[in-house]
Amino acid sequence: MGGDGRVLAVVGATGTGKSDLSLAIADALAGAGRRAEIVNADAMQLYRGMDIGTAKLVLEERRGHPHHQLDVLDVVDEASVAAYQRHARADIDAIVARGAVPVLVGGSGLYVSSVLFPFEFPARDEAVRTRLEKELEERGPGALYRDLVSLDRAAAEAIGPHNGRRLVRALEVATVTGEPVSGRLPAEAAPWRPTTVIRLGIDRADLVGRLDRRVERMWSSGLLDEVALLAAHGLRDGSTATRAIGYAQALDQLDGVLTRDEAVTATQALTRRYARRQVSWFRRYEDAVDLDPRDGAATRDVVQGLVRAAVD
Repeated sequence: MGGDGRVLAVVGATGTGKSDLSLAIADALAGAGRRAEIVNADAMQLYRGMDIGTAKLVLEERRGHPHHQLDVLDVVDEASVAAYQRHARADIDAIVARGAVPVLVGGSGLYVSSVLFPFEFPARDEAVRTRLEKELEERGPGALYRDLVSLDRAAAEAIGPHNGRRLVRALEVATVTGEPVSGRLPAEAAPWRPTTVIRLGIDRADLVGRLDRRVERMWSSGLLDEVALLAAHGLRDGSTATRAIGYAQALDQLDGVLTRDEAVTATQALTRRYARRQVSWFRRYEDAVDLDPRDGAATRDVVQGLVRAAVD
């Protein structure tokens, strides 16, 4: 791995400790004389100010390791996988050119896959998209979700029944190309660069408890104040950021639509659902190294193996 420009990717469901492992890898590489730089692959961590609800590492928590693709969008901006792919790959190319090791970290499956695999984004069709957006307004996201399930179950499960914008885009792709979105990301596609994927996993019962506690911490750590500040900067006008799990529910609490307990409960349920979709998405990575982050010995072995490969 030392000179092949290999990407290390740390993936898994939310709440499995991806950031902690990425820092442990970067620390170990630094101790062996190799610099590591971390590239974010969490779609909501792209947004400035969306910190508490995304568990974004603040600057002091990054241990001096450079991080990329954090805080690059305003909450009114629309996140684009195609744009992210260009920027993240440019970051990785630059990291490799500097002689450092790129560590791609995140749980947004399509964003991760867009970097790791040769995925080309089809051209948009204004007429098709306009029709689908009208259907979204008239029929609601649930109906579009059911349409997508019939065409591309894998993509539907990854997106979920609530993200209308992404449902429209997936249906647009299927209509324009005649191919499902998931079909454009074959499980065994040759990677863009040599890649080692570490896939974190925790048994369902433990993960559910972790996720529920994490949501409680979001509210106790000041998520409502964070959302109020972001609302003053246009959060409600953002087509992507305003739908983020936790942020949408906090907005409803601020607007008096939900009580605190109702907002927390709704966020917990959506987070559990999202984690299931993440697990399903990352299952396609057949050569991934599976790791339970609760196993300290196994974690040390994986990290040490990565370091040995990087310095050989």
